[in-house]
Amino acid sequence: MTNSKLFADLSLLLVALVWGATFVIVQNAIDLLPPITFNGIRFLIATMILGGWLLLFERKQLALANRKIFLSGFIIGVWLFFGYATQTIGLLYTSSSKAGFITGLSVILVPLLSLLLLKLRPTKNAIIGVLVATVGLYLLTMTDISALNQGDALVFLCAIAFALQIVFTGKYSSQFPTLFLTVIQIGTVAVLSLIYSFLFEDWTLAFQPAIILNSSVIIALLITSVFATALAFFAQTNFQKFTTPTRVALIFATEPVFAAITGFIWAHDRLSASAIMGCVLILAGMIFAELPSASIFYKQKKKQENTLGT
Repeated sequence: MTNSKLFADLSLLLVALVWGATFVIVQNAIDLLPPITFNGIRFLIATMILGGWLLLFERKQLALANRKIFLSGFIIGVWLFFGYATQTIGLLYTSSSKAGFITGLSVILVPLLSLLLLKLRPTKNAIIGVLVATVGLYLLTMTDISALNQGDALVFLCAIAFALQIVFTGKYSSQFPTLFLTVIQIGTVAVLSLIYSFLFEDWTLAFQPAIILNSSVIIALLITSVFATALAFFAQTNFQKFTTPTRVALIFATEPVFAAITGFIWAHDRLSASAIMGCVLILAGMIFAELPSASIFYKQKKKQENTLGT
């Protein structure tokens, strides 16, 4: 693996760690503030941060503004918003454990959609890694088994949306300036989230001092806006240039692992034996997908033999 790919994978793993680690504080915040309203404010702050940086230090990127970059950023942003919205609504009707597993199915959907939309064929090791990680997701998240319901269907739409966000980020990230594309993407999520909250949620709660100035809400907004949104999506957009959508999906499948670990440390959640085994399998699947395939070893061996024969 080249240094750029290794650094990209480690950076994306850090993104998954941030998302998993912030799960607990987000849960505390949305007990007070409607979830899409929270996301709207979170993404708006992140847009202002990155947008301000763009205007102050990277203004030359604005010279590249055209219809294509706005459309590309909008497409990525729409799928990201759709993923958050369907997941949030779905959680009203299903358990968080089932939602976690179904959302994690994006790890299977990404290679399928990459093949259909980008003509990218995953390696055999990547396919095996995806299957192993999926079994791990099941063991980690499926603490209850019940009949499927409308919430599960909505969360499955969320998995499709998140998978498409990864696929289209992979498609467009190498075509446009990273910062400009990221600002358009998260700005789209901010606008759509605020429109949704205005139409379907009690958005006026965001203007009540007792709620918006609550320490849980302020801490969650600051941490998620800066680290889990601005820096995280900038990193994804930037580093997907050096890796494949399937590998990104596998790396992001570690998010519930980090969520489980931080929940154990901070919220004193208990980890069952199956959950621990699930964490191990997810990590094993990610590592296995990174291993060179037998065909690569064969080609390298033949190359060495030909070199020695000359």
